[in-house]
Amino acid sequence: MTMTLLATAAVDCAGARGVELRVRRLGRVEYEPTWRAMQDFTTQRGRDRGDELWLAEHPPVYTLGVAGRIAHLPRVDNGIPVIKVDRGGQITYHGPGQVVAYLLLDMKRRGLSVRPLVRMMERAVIDLLADYGIAAEGRAEAPGVYVNGAKIAALGLRVRNGCCYHGLAFNVDMDLSPFHVIDPCGYSGLAVTQARDLGVADNPEVLGGKLVEHLLRILA
Repeated sequence: MTMTLLATAAVDCAGARGVELRVRRLGRVEYEPTWRAMQDFTTQRGRDRGDELWLAEHPPVYTLGVAGRIAHLPRVDNGIPVIKVDRGGQITYHGPGQVVAYLLLDMKRRGLSVRPLVRMMERAVIDLLADYGIAAEGRAEAPGVYVNGAKIAALGLRVRNGCCYHGLAFNVDMDLSPFHVIDPCGYSGLAVTQARDLGVADNPEVLGGKLVEHLLRILA
C-alpha cells in the first residue's frame, strides 16, 4: 500500500488549535499493508506535516501487540492469520463489520501524552454510544470501552519521535466468534459485545462517520 492509494476519499479539517487533521476513508483494506503505511507516514513526516485519521475495515486477522504472550493466542486453528505488530497491548481481532480508526498525530505539537490521548479515544466511543442511549465506560486498569462489563472497543498506540499511530477498533456488526478462542486484550474470559447486539441498527459506515465526528470534536 502506498501513500498515493491512501490519499483517496480524504477530507481536511482544521481544529481549534489550527492543526490540520486529514480524514482518510480507506474502505476494506488488508491489515499489514495499512500498518506498514502508518509506519512509513510516521517515519517520513516532517514537523510541519498535518495529522491524519484513517478510517478502515479489515479482513479477518489477529494482531498481537508488544506485550502479547503465546498463552493468549488462538486455542484452535480457525485459519485466521496472526500478525505480531508494534502497538501496545496484547492480542485482539479485526474483521468485517468492525470500524477501525487510526490516529496519526504529532502528540508533541498537540501537547498530548499517551494516557490523556487514550482517555480521549475512549470518550469518543462513550459519547457515540450515548447518542443511542447506551451507557458505556472506560477502565483505568484496562484501556478500552465496556458496556455492562463486555468490551466493545479496544485501543492500542505506538509512539515514535513524539508522534503516534495505531488507534481504536469499535465492534459494530461482525462475527464475534473469533474472539472466543483468544484471551481478548490478554484477559481470559473477557466478554465482547457490539453495537448491533445492543440494539443499534446503523451500519458500520454510518457509525464510522459518527465516530470520526466525535474524535474530531474531542481532538479540536
